[in-house]
Amino acid sequence: MTRTIVESKTKTAIIGFDQPFCVIGERINPTGRKILAEELERGDFSRVEADAIAQVAAGANILDINSGAVFSNKMAEDPRYADNNFVEPPLMKEMVERVQAIVDVPLCIDSSVPGALENGLAAAEGRPLLNSVTGEEERLELVLPLVKKYNVPVVAISNDDTGISEDPDVRFAVAKKIVERAADFGIPAHDIVVDPLVMPIGAMGTAGLQVFTLVRRLREELGVNTTCGASNISFGLPNRHGINNAFLPMAMTAGMTSAIMNPVALPIGPKKIAEKKAEIAAAGIILPEDMDDETFVKLFGMGSTKPRAGKEMEAIRAANFLTDNDASGNEWIKFNRVAPKEGEGRARTGRRRRG
Repeated sequence: MTRTIVESKTKTAIIGFDQPFCVIGERINPTGRKILAEELERGDFSRVEADAIAQVAAGANILDINSGAVFSNKMAEDPRYADNNFVEPPLMKEMVERVQAIVDVPLCIDSSVPGALENGLAAAEGRPLLNSVTGEEERLELVLPLVKKYNVPVVAISNDDTGISEDPDVRFAVAKKIVERAADFGIPAHDIVVDPLVMPIGAMGTAGLQVFTLVRRLREELGVNTTCGASNISFGLPNRHGINNAFLPMAMTAGMTSAIMNPVALPIGPKKIAEKKAEIAAAGIILPEDMDDETFVKLFGMGSTKPRAGKEMEAIRAANFLTDNDASGNEWIKFNRVAPKEGEGRARTGRRRRG
């Protein structure tokens, strides 16, 4: 069976057909996160560290670290900051060092800048996953030598110089080309994790069926593991979690072995709590004065004021159990075990004293 080994200094994550689904946490990424990008520009890594801890607590097996930040203020002072080749390499090194200092899961080094990839690989302890290589000739010549040099697995994205094709046969052909080119560098197929590219179901009604068919072909014909940006499937739609929760188990049964995704249900903030309390007050409902916010949001089904595992993680763990990748359901039971409330402690298990 194909197994892709990803390691930190102390832990191993295995992506494989006979393994539990591998969750690659995507939160450490400043793309589209203005506040995070601004913090990184100021040298503040506290949110990066908090995201690392929260994702591991929610069940992430690997953490993706993306250094694609735009430093707008520094750009005005120094034109070099307009160039990602200048910004990303030192930023990637710092992010990798910060994250592996506080969590011990393996890392995924994610950038479009070769210098950032190499800096991340050099700073990472163990055997990280590299994200990514495409079928573009220039990219193959830049990234595959790094993969060989550091002896790491790599995510292979199924697009090439012609862009992203809507034809699944073309995307399969690109994946096959990457696997073959990697072999020319002495990189085995078990170190290639193919991303067949998930299209939004709202824009293409066959997107789900396409990716399920592609994943089966990649497994049966190329013998490679697969991954995807899981939330792409629900882009632009209402109740995205509902779509994602159905998509992930279906992709798993088609043979997908990992996903780059957010494992964390984000906490409910003060603004939403205040809005809900105003709505309840307007309805004439009187709440106890000493009710804390956490009790309030749980009572009204809003979630939690603290980061916790998201619904997608629940779907994945259930699917692991149903596909016999969770021996005796131990992980499912552990995931659903209710923690004792503060001050209650756990029940004693020793012998009862006789009277």
